[in-house]
Amino acid sequence: MAAVLTSDVLIIGGGIVGAALGVGMAGRGASIRLLDGADTDLRAARANFGLIWVQSKGHSMPAYGRWTRRSADLWPDFAADLRARTGINIKLRQTGGLSFCLGEAALRNRRDAISRLHNQIEPWSATINVLNRNELQRLLPGITLGPDVSGASFCAEDGEADPLMLLRALHVSMRAMGVDICTGAEASRISHSNGIFRVEAGRAAYEARRLILAAGHGSLALGKMVGLTVPVHAERGQILVTERLDPFLPFAGDTIRQTADGTVMIGATHEDVGFDLGTTGAATASLARHATDIFPDLASAKLVRAWAGLRVMTPDGCPLYAESESHPGAALITCHSGVTLAAIHAADLAPALLDGPLGRNYAAFGPQRFGGGKDVSQAA
Repeated sequence: MAAVLTSDVLIIGGGIVGAALGVGMAGRGASIRLLDGADTDLRAARANFGLIWVQSKGHSMPAYGRWTRRSADLWPDFAADLRARTGINIKLRQTGGLSFCLGEAALRNRRDAISRLHNQIEPWSATINVLNRNELQRLLPGITLGPDVSGASFCAEDGEADPLMLLRALHVSMRAMGVDICTGAEASRISHSNGIFRVEAGRAAYEARRLILAAGHGSLALGKMVGLTVPVHAERGQILVTERLDPFLPFAGDTIRQTADGTVMIGATHEDVGFDLGTTGAATASLARHATDIFPDLASAKLVRAWAGLRVMTPDGCPLYAESESHPGAALITCHSGVTLAAIHAADLAPALLDGPLGRNYAAFGPQRFGGGKDVSQAA
């Protein structure tokens, strides 16, 4: 085996979550090494819808709603810093987001859900309004709405970014900040002795006092090596994309958004099929039908691609930030909202992990909420 490479912190996982933490930690002057696995890994960033989404977060965990809202506030400076450091435009647009309703019952349910969200989360400064059909039409002049569109919820803090450009910018930024990114380094074994973690990946070995697991589904096996149970499962999401169209949709949508280059992304399914990355004709038909129910003019647009990705889902859908009691210095970070939370992961979570342990401010996101500990879902 080659010589052992050392650093202050070793991050396993080069997706958006791990890369955002790498940028944040490197900004604090720590020596960081990031292990990025094989190109065939189940990379959620490749199938990310690219939303920065506030309006649906926090129903089951108020702390998650506040955490998401703060990340949305941080996003403009986060994007500007990445562009200044890398020259990469990640195509941030935070003009607001729409969640469309089909039928009056759906609109009533949305109104009730937003009301509960406001009541549960204090303080709650996000601007979420429920619009009836006429109000929605005034917001989207010149757009033909389907006959079943009853309205939508609109959140001024919602937005979108290009997830692939974001991932690229994070990696370029890390390199510019001195982070050693080891590609094709698939971790196979982790040991811990005298406060030092040793990770074997291929023919190389790496050592650090602080270990961060941010490998998505790969963290299940790695977590067991440092005494961490990872209660996550895969959820398949299928997405469609159309040909380039003239700009027509000035806001992000939770199931439809027009990208900066004019294509329209249509998504996404929620399927419990294990690690199957296949696409299906039934899902394509369902997604296309839903999109044209909202915007009938999309029926004439050509579909150019369909693909699927696997979300990393916890039992309650909220982030999991876990620290090992048996292996002090090891932490696991996972969520399905890597784009939304990228800004706060870099600005707040990364420094907190360096200072460690996370403490009560992050208790709501701990594993004890899934059993074996007291309920702290209202903390933070």
